[in-house]
Amino acid sequence: MKKIGYLELVRTNRAFRRLWSASVISMLGEWFNTIALFLIIFEYTDSEFLLGLLFTIRMLCFAAFQPFGGLLADRFNRKSIMVWTNVLQVGLALCFLLVNGPEDIVWIYVLTGLMMIMHGMYVTAERAALPNIVPPEHLATANALDAASWSTALCLGAMLGGIVVEFWGTDAAFLIDSVTFAIGAFMLRNLTIPQTIDEDMKGPLFATALLNIKKGWLRIVREKRILRIVFAKSSWNIAGGGLAGVFLVVAGSDVDGFGMAVGFGIFFFARGVGTGLGPIAARAFLTNEERWPFLVGVLVMISGGFYFLVGWTLDQSLLLTVLLVMLAHSASGANWVLSTILTQKWVEDEVRGRVFSMDMLIMSIAFSISSASAGYLLENEFFTLQEGFILFSILMMCSGAFFTLWKADTKPV
Repeated sequence: MKKIGYLELVRTNRAFRRLWSASVISMLGEWFNTIALFLIIFEYTDSEFLLGLLFTIRMLCFAAFQPFGGLLADRFNRKSIMVWTNVLQVGLALCFLLVNGPEDIVWIYVLTGLMMIMHGMYVTAERAALPNIVPPEHLATANALDAASWSTALCLGAMLGGIVVEFWGTDAAFLIDSVTFAIGAFMLRNLTIPQTIDEDMKGPLFATALLNIKKGWLRIVREKRILRIVFAKSSWNIAGGGLAGVFLVVAGSDVDGFGMAVGFGIFFFARGVGTGLGPIAARAFLTNEERWPFLVGVLVMISGGFYFLVGWTLDQSLLLTVLLVMLAHSASGANWVLSTILTQKWVEDEVRGRVFSMDMLIMSIAFSISSASAGYLLENEFFTLQEGFILFSILMMCSGAFFTLWKADTKPV
């Protein structure tokens, strides 16, 4: 397999450069938004459960529209979907400026849910489009760069978002978020993405929707290796929703010597660094693709092991905790990118959007259950924060072990 460097890919592939740049800018603003929402919820409610509910609403809305979003990605121009979802999110981000007190908290969840529906449509269209602008031998590089860029956006967005919120308030973060979506839409406007549309997609949209969504699911269950791989991300998220979505945020709210917003930013910075390094390391060292279906489960167990150590060392050293979080998310980032590449390579263009939508649906449901459960259990004192880290990390390791033991033929049908 001929490899290509990251800079060479960006320099020589104009279509990928535009798609990648637009995604990075939009994601950067999204994390400004997220840090601001954390702070508002904590300041107005001081509730771990409502914090967990934010993640639950985000992921459930991301999940609920996925089957239809995947259908749209296989039926309509994927670039147009990405442009219009960015445009709509400009307006939704600005609506957060109307939240002025505890009585407006409900609007945080409504607006967040709508933004996640748009984000879910964008992500599905983007994942399905990538193999159409990047040759198969460059997919590992493109996905590793995409994951690393997501992580860089998380690092910078979380840290800068924390600083902006701390010194200039949440409104500044929402304004910046809206601007990044506008820039992303502008950068995508002239992008051309080749696409193959199945003849079955050319009938009336609503009359054929359920049948075509069903065809996407049947494509998954018909091939056992694909059925297994669409559960790869959820095997991490069934515990990761509680660990990264609730416990890590609560830990960040109580970092000595820092304001709450900056504390959030520190741990999300660590998460982002890890999620970026993992895919890069996977591309460099995990070069045997035949081993990838096995390794995606092992990586979940490794991530759980590092989070187990986070639980044991939480009150000992901030630097050590940050390092362990980085390592945990390095493993999860590698799991994500390996499973994504396998799906892109194994699934044909005509149905790829629907397969990715099911992948995202299952992952989002797992994350939602995990974060809602973690927030409820922590707020009602079923365990301490440290015990929560330990218990959910054990759950993650068990989930990874189960996935690793799930045998499926890796050959195409």
